[in-house]
Formats: sequence, C-alpha cells, structure tokens
Amino acid sequence: MTAPATRPTGFAARLRDLDDHVLSPHTGWTRAHWEALADHLLLSARRWASPAHAGIALPGETGGYGARIDALEGFARTFLTAAFRVAGSRGQDPHGFLERYAEGLAAGTDPESAEAWPRLHEHGQAKVEAASVALGLHLTRPWLWERLDPAVQERVVDYLSDGLDTFYPPINWLWFRVVVREFLHSVGALDDLSGVREEVATLDGFYRGDGWYADGDERSYDHYVGWAMHLYPVLWARMAAGRAEADAAAATAHERLELFLPDALGLVGGDGGPLVQGRSLTYRFAAAAPFWVGAMADAGSPGLLRRAASGVVKHFVERGAPDDDGLLTLGWYGSWRPLAQRYSGPGSPYWASKGLLGLVLPPEHPAWTAVEEPLPVEVRDTSFVVGQAGWQVSGTRADGLVRVLNHGTDHSRPGSGLSDGPLYSRLGYSTATWPVVAGDLRHRPLDQSVVLLDGAGEPSHRTGFEDGHVSLLDGGTSVGSSRWRSHWVEPDPSAPDHGSGYPDASGSPRLGPWLEAVSLLRGAWEVRLVRVAPGLGDDVVPAGLRVGGWPVTGDVVDAAAGDGAAHAVVAPAPLVEPASPVEPVETPLASVLRTADGRGAFARAGVEQLVGVTPLAGTTCVPWLATDGAPEPGRWYAAAVALAGEAPADAPEVTFPVPGVARAAWADGAVDEVVVDGR
Repeated sequence: MTAPATRPTGFAARLRDLDDHVLSPHTGWTRAHWEALADHLLLSARRWASPAHAGIALPGETGGYGARIDALEGFARTFLTAAFRVAGSRGQDPHGFLERYAEGLAAGTDPESAEAWPRLHEHGQAKVEAASVALGLHLTRPWLWERLDPAVQERVVDYLSDGLDTFYPPINWLWFRVVVREFLHSVGALDDLSGVREEVATLDGFYRGDGWYADGDERSYDHYVGWAMHLYPVLWARMAAGRAEADAAAATAHERLELFLPDALGLVGGDGGPLVQGRSLTYRFAAAAPFWVGAMADAGSPGLLRRAASGVVKHFVERGAPDDDGLLTLGWYGSWRPLAQRYSGPGSPYWASKGLLGLVLPPEHPAWTAVEEPLPVEVRDTSFVVGQAGWQVSGTRADGLVRVLNHGTDHSRPGSGLSDGPLYSRLGYSTATWPVVAGDLRHRPLDQSVVLLDGAGEPSHRTGFEDGHVSLLDGGTSVGSSRWRSHWVEPDPSAPDHGSGYPDASGSPRLGPWLEAVSLLRGAWEVRLVRVAPGLGDDVVPAGLRVGGWPVTGDVVDAAAGDGAAHAVVAPAPLVEPASPVEPVETPLASVLRTADGRGAFARAGVEQLVGVTPLAGTTCVPWLATDGAPEPGRWYAAAVALAGEAPADAPEVTFPVPGVARAAWADGAVDEVVVDGR
C-alpha cells in the first residue's frame, strides 16, 4: 500500500512566519527555525517518555530488536537533539530538557530500575546508543554531567564501560567505541587510550581518497560517509583537543572535509532533496550533518553550508516530516513501514538529530550570520565524477535535479553473487526518484538496470560486479563502466536486511554470460551501451536483454511505449503546505528511454506501472526496452535514458564509426567518441 498524502500540520506554516529572505535568500531559514524545529521534536517526543524518562517508546510497530531497544533509541537519539540545543544556547534550557534526561540517566543505568537499559554486552545496538549518550553528556557537561549525583555518575560510567571489550563490527561502529572511551577518559574513568589510537587507525584505513570513505572494507558508499565517517572524526578531535594525536586528526579531518564537501554539495537537489541511495534513509535530514561538520571545522563557505543544511531539512518539513503529532516516523515524508530495515524501530528515525548538529554552534558563528549562497545546481548545470564510489554526477539547473550513475557501489565485493540491493546496485539514483524497494519486483531488478532474462522471464542480478572507472571528458560529458557475471538469485528470506543484497537460498546462484555496460552522461541524458560476452559454460542461456529506465512516482500524466521507445510523465504529490495558494506543485518528472543507434535492436518496449513500491505517494512508472529473443554476443546495444523535470531535449544519437568505438552526438551539438572495447 502506498503512503497516503500527508495532511497539513500547521508547523511548516508557523516556521514561515520566521522567514528572513535577506539573510537567507534561498530558504528563508535562520537559527530561529532550527531552534523551533528542535523544540517541536523534543516536546512532541516527550509525550511518549516512560515514568522515569529512561525510555521514549514512540508509537509504531516494534522494531527488529525489541521494545527495550526501541525505547533506548528514543532516549539516546532525542538526547542528541537536546544536547545540541542546550550546548549551543550556552546552557539555556527553558523547556527543562536536561532535567528530564538526567532523570532518565539515573533510571536507565540502575540495574534495579524497571526502566533499566539493555547493557552493552547484552545487545549490540546498545553500543550504538551508548555513543549518543556519551556525546550528549560531553556537550552538556557543565549543565548536566557535573550536576548529577556522584552515585549516578558512577552508574553511568559503569554502564558505558560494560561491554567495551566485546565485538564491534569493523565499520562506522568503531567510532561509537572511540567516543565512549574518550568520554570515560575525560571524566577520569579510563587511563589506557591505546584502544582509541588503534581504532582511529583502523577507521583511517577506510579512507579511499579525495575526501571519500567506505563504511568498512566493502564497496559501501552512501550517506554514512557524511553523517558518520566525517562526523565523528571532527567531534572526537574536539573531545580530545590538546592531545597530539587528536590535534593531528583534526587537521586531517579538515583537509578531507575540504575535498569531500564540494561533492556532497553537488549531490543536493535544487529543492533540498538529498540523494536517494543507500541504507538508513529513514534518518532523513541526518543528510545535513556533513555541512554542519564542515562549518564546525571551518572547511568551506559558511553561507553555502547553511544553505545546503537548511535546504535538506526544509525539504522534509515542507513535505510532512515531522508528522501531525510532531513525530518522525519510519518512512520518508510520511510513515511507510516497508522502508524499515532489520535494525529499524520507532526510535530509529531520530538519528535525524545528526542533521541538527549546527545548533551546537553559537548564534554569532559565521554559519548563522553569513548570507546564504546558492547550491551548485542553482548556479549552473554541473558534471563531475566521484572516482572512489564509481559515480557519474549530473545536475541540471533548469529543474534542480541531480542524477548519479553508479559503476562502483553495491555494498559488496567483486564476485559475491548476491541479489541486487535496490538502494545500492541500481545503475542510477537521483534526488527526485526512488528505486523499487517493496513488492514483488524488489528482488527482480527492473528500474535503472541492465538484465538478461531467462526462459521464464526472470531477470539477472549484477551485485558483485567488477567496477571499471569513471572519468570526465573535456567537454563535460562523464564516462563510466562496469562488468559483471549475470546470475539468478532466489533470495534467502532469513537473511538480515541491512540494505545490501541477499544470498541465494540454495547457496549457489545460477550463472549466465558476462555483461558489460558503458555510460556517457551529459545533462539529463545518458547513453547506455551494453554488450553480452560469449557464453562460458553457463547455467542459463539468456532468452532476452532488457534495459530499465528511471522510476518516476506520482499521478500519471502520460505513459506510452512502442517503436523502440518508452516514456512516462508523472506529477508528484504537492507540498504538504504550499507557501501560498499560487505556489506551483512539485515539478513534473519525465522518464524517457529509447533506442539510440537506429538499428532497431530493442524490438519490445513498455512502461511498468506499480503501486506501493516506494515511500512516495502515487504510481511508480518504469519505462523499459528489451530484445525480441536472445541478444547477440559481442554486439553493443545502445539506449538513450533521460530523467528531467520537463520534456528533455532531443535524445542523443549513437554510431560506431569503427569497431570498438562509440560516437555520441548530443542535442547541444557536442560530440563524444569513446573506446568501448577493452575498458
């Protein structure tokens, strides 16, 4: 069932009364908006607190880790918001937030209390939440920690120390242990910092260059790069300021942020929408965190960083998050339970708190006083590549859309043979579209895909592909490539859902031929070149080749297919509360797919129309093209794929002037030639 359109809450309208379009010409948002949002979230969540305030059991279906973890998440993650709010206001706390969190700390760390928290050695998720508790205590130390009863302080130390020597996954979780250890050291409860140094060194090993980290040793590039791998180094260095290793780390973090932030800014849509890609998207405006980290570290223009952060948060507020009750539910704009992953519960969305980090900065900080500057996509059409993630990026000023073509990220390793995780393994993501993440097609790739079809019409998967490279040509066109062994997977339903692909239930996926894909991206258009390699004793002889286009969701305006082409135009749901009766609804979205080389290679075309497969309201339309019968091995097939907020320019045309070279002629007169054999 698709998420219903959310009803006006009145909150977005009240925020507009605070608008200042002189200081903030693009969003109107100032510090007053952020303070009002933080207060609204905290006061609304407070209604769901337990009697002793140790848990906040928010409404909704119990998460995969149980009600006690859900309540702990509700406490710890909202505590971060309260800590940011009070610390940046130099201890002013007119709503008495810290008083209630102090009561909760006393009860939650008391093993005899009916509201005692799960211990770190009892449940891994408690290790995650312990870091938020430690960070919140550090930030509010003069107003909370130092006023706690010594017996409560002792219990807090005991709670945070318990389980620190047990297993932590070698991903961003290691930062949680670093933060807890650093806090314990700061209050005289830990002398040996060798573990901190070792873990910081391990985390440094996840750095891949040019400002980009992987979240672990897999090809895991997503929002965790910004809201974890860049966030915690800066916060830890401030916690440990004065020690040589921390001061050196602060300098390194600054240097890497200056490399990362231009890419991160280029991935924000003109309407403030963040890139829809990767796990934990229900954290919503946590995507604003790296911009505040940049401001905190003095890395980047403060007016531009605030514009990006305000744009991201306003994007959600204007579309119904928080909801009528002032709550952040599991979903995107409104509540949509299928977005939950195994570790998601009703308290999980409050890691959106990370996006409120800017409140730590005092009112006189340049991040609050500088005039907003426009986002890159608001200034000009943009084109760049992220080599580490294998991404080609194109933003178009006319519609504010940012698109990413993906030839390097699948939350896996080469040859893994897993099913495709919709949020990692698609060929394309954008700031305005959602991949199919629910329903029968969740594990049967259709949107933004290149698949082989078996005799029963089942599509192959690409996770475990071999990434090629991405580059930017002199004229602004980007080029990327990847290749993979096609395989058919019957996903194991018992496998945990952490956003990545599933193993085959039998333990051995069926194998087919190798597939190669080369993408040329310019503006709204991609030229997608695909080739099937000769068979290698395959389990499956392909019966067809299919290319899937961009998924667009909303009210269907137009959808048609035929003669080697397919397209769909939708009108997305309007803003929850338009700024005025004449404010236009959301920009229409057009998804177009057509044969690009004039050779009639794709004899079949269609537009799949699906309901309830994304968190967005409406029907999801996915254009597709397919061969009529088995593809010819060694032959390059060419499709033109577009996503635009209005009818895109004429499609590019592809020719092959000599074997192994593709020539793309674009509507703006540009011509690109690339070698496609042996990439």
